[in-house]
Amino acid sequence: MSGKILYTNMENFENDVLRSDKPAALDFYSEECPPCAALSPKFDRMAEKYGDHMKFIKIFRQQNRSVAEKFSVKSSPTVMFFNDGQEIGNRLTGYISKPELRMSIEEILGNTFDKTDLKRVDCDVLILGGGPAGLSAAIYTSRAKLDTIVVEEGITGGQTATTYHVANYPGTNGVVIGRHLTDNMRKQAESFNAKIDDLKEIFEVNLANKIKYVKTEDTEYYARAVIIATGAQPRELPAEGESEFRGRGVHYCATCDGAMYQDSSLIVVGGGNAAVEEAVFLTRFAKHVTVIHQFDNFQASKIAQEEAFNNPNISIIWDSEVRKVNGENHVKGVTIENVKTGQLSEIPADGIFVYIGTKPNVEFLNNQASLNDYGYIKSDADMRTSLEGVFAAGDVRDKNVRQIATAVGDGVIAAISAEKYLYHAK
Repeated sequence: MSGKILYTNMENFENDVLRSDKPAALDFYSEECPPCAALSPKFDRMAEKYGDHMKFIKIFRQQNRSVAEKFSVKSSPTVMFFNDGQEIGNRLTGYISKPELRMSIEEILGNTFDKTDLKRVDCDVLILGGGPAGLSAAIYTSRAKLDTIVVEEGITGGQTATTYHVANYPGTNGVVIGRHLTDNMRKQAESFNAKIDDLKEIFEVNLANKIKYVKTEDTEYYARAVIIATGAQPRELPAEGESEFRGRGVHYCATCDGAMYQDSSLIVVGGGNAAVEEAVFLTRFAKHVTVIHQFDNFQASKIAQEEAFNNPNISIIWDSEVRKVNGENHVKGVTIENVKTGQLSEIPADGIFVYIGTKPNVEFLNNQASLNDYGYIKSDADMRTSLEGVFAAGDVRDKNVRQIATAVGDGVIAAISAEKYLYHAK
């Protein structure tokens, strides 16, 4: 925890925030809140870097409801910025990324902070991404006595680290907390001397040369081999309230979260294979599932469609899109619009599962590796990409199944392939 963070409450709010002698970043946080847990180390890191120019403050939302209500804060975490007693900049909510937070801060501060001198680091294997794929790769490469560094933009563990209930990972006792699972992976990698550099943004890469180059905000990495394990993220539901209720009724993985909705009414958004197949899967738990699709037909396979059409616990609303997620502390339903007639209607539900596609985290590559039509990295069975000495693992690569177990398998294969490449490259 950073020593530059101030904790305030409703009694001290005016003096700490509104009368601050410099701009203030205010984090409304809650307990048992996965997005809050994910934001906390990023907020700490920003306080360490920019604390001389901006005040970083946290306020516990549940115990300071009057302050939250005054500023219409309805979700945790919410980061607001103040200067001279007035709110400035844009609010950030939900799963806030480090780049989002940094760019918001720098937009307010301008060039009032010092740039960090870059240090040089050389290694055998540089792994980009610290989720299950990257950490599994690090276990294998570091155990093979290869100098291994993992660079992660957020906290290690990726999406798994912010998932409370993982019920399908082999070898666990029923349900495991995602953070516990990835913490064990990290500790195992570090026990073999892998180095983890988390909360690092990738600004520049050059992977075409024999020695690979990756630049972050404070370090220039030079590596003999690179494993890309930066993952993919679900395409977010483009509706009001999505970020507020993400993790509190808005979900992106039925396999992970469906069992929590026994005898409930659920909504699935989408019409491809994932949406239709997961709608059928969710009927194992829910008493009824409503599929909302923007077109008048599914894009899923015929077999998947037949299963859905023949399931008495599934109903379908065609030609409609979700405009708003409704609820208080948890989802209570959605407002949808018929895209042909413009008519709005309310659909009650206890939870929403969204399947409108995913997007790989490959922006930093600048097309240096071959990608498929959807932006995923092309790789062979040995995880080799189109670039010599560069491998891909996990959700970032072109594949059909994206689960924690498959990411781990990819990471292991990529690590072994990298080890063989380096042996022959001597």
